[in-house]
Amino acid sequence: MTMSRRTIIKGMAAAPFVSAAGAALAPATARAGTLIPAQFKLVERTSNASGQFADHIADLARVLPAAGISEVLATANRPAVRLTSAPAGVGAAFSHGFAWNPGDQGAVEWVPQGITTSADALGAGLWPAGGKRVVLVSWYFEADTNGDEVNEFAVDKGIRISFVDYSSASAPVYRHVLLVEPVRAADGTATYEPVRKHAGGIVWYGNLLYVVDTYKGLRVFDLDRMFEVSTGLPDVCGKHTDGSHHAYDYRFVAPQIAAYDNTGTLLRFSAVGLDRASSPDSITVTEYATSLTAPVVDYSGTGWNGDGTKVTTPKIVRWPLDYKTRKLASTTATEAVTVKQGKIQGVVSRRNKHHLSCSDGPSSPGSLRTVASGADTPSTIAGLDVGCEDLSFHSGTTADWAYRESVIWNLSEYAGRRAVYAVFADGS
Repeated sequence: MTMSRRTIIKGMAAAPFVSAAGAALAPATARAGTLIPAQFKLVERTSNASGQFADHIADLARVLPAAGISEVLATANRPAVRLTSAPAGVGAAFSHGFAWNPGDQGAVEWVPQGITTSADALGAGLWPAGGKRVVLVSWYFEADTNGDEVNEFAVDKGIRISFVDYSSASAPVYRHVLLVEPVRAADGTATYEPVRKHAGGIVWYGNLLYVVDTYKGLRVFDLDRMFEVSTGLPDVCGKHTDGSHHAYDYRFVAPQIAAYDNTGTLLRFSAVGLDRASSPDSITVTEYATSLTAPVVDYSGTGWNGDGTKVTTPKIVRWPLDYKTRKLASTTATEAVTVKQGKIQGVVSRRNKHHLSCSDGPSSPGSLRTVASGADTPSTIAGLDVGCEDLSFHSGTTADWAYRESVIWNLSEYAGRRAVYAVFADGS
């Protein structure tokens, strides 16, 4: 997220270097080790300013054809290319992967970020049960593509998700779906808007897709309740003047159904991963900090509850999941630790062991690192591609999508050299 992090911090005002309680902090202050998890609280939200998400979606369902993952995959319209060698910097840890088609490889306005698979969605690994091997990747739209604070693109198109049918590793195919937030139009009818967020990490759990909202918490989308919309208008999203519905020329939309807003201690929701080894299943969230070796997490800025605090040890925070409802089992965290590591782009945990992807700019390879709960300094176990991003753990014991050993999925973000790939989880 090296290129894209400037989007997050763009426009932040300078703030005093103080703690939440108002006490001065020295820049070198580090708070490593375990934290009290109860201070990290979320609240579930099922509405926005225009009403209940469920009501908006019910009204949309009266005028739009319903769609699910199977319909999206059945109409996959873009071929991917199998990787025959490891991306730069990955080396012997490389297992397998693919690259996007030329149009998506070179797109400067769309930047890939998050990754999750059907091995996250269902324990057996296929979606639906007995169905396909699927990889999901999130992309965010970057209107200012060269960082000069002048938008080269007039419309910010928000977040799209690539649904990749990876059932044939030699010939994967995919289709993009736009994430939208359902709202009311001026005339009171249901419509939707793009979700203009960074989408740094995603988790697919059952029918639900969790997407990090950097300053606010988590957004939730139901992949069983997507809609097919009209195409042909690349700059229109929502209900058009003629009554048709569009999504920037994408054929399908996935509407938001809920959110988990942060009401506890300050936390930047930069990446998220699923832990199927914990009991119960859980998600872990981690923070992005500037500088690889001298990290600083900055809670300054407007538009959220930032207070100017700066800390030198990013957090990893865990919330439990309910495998029946696919929602959070508790909105109070069950674990919170700190880690002396900057530029964390992805996290995926296995009980008390946390895997981190760490980037090192636009020309140097990234790294896969691990740290145990309570130990604040991670160790490197493998190289990752330049511009490494989110992580997803894939157990070797997955019944219907098994590998000879466990792997961790990763992806890289820079235009012209983007890869989606898995490395062996032990780094060898």
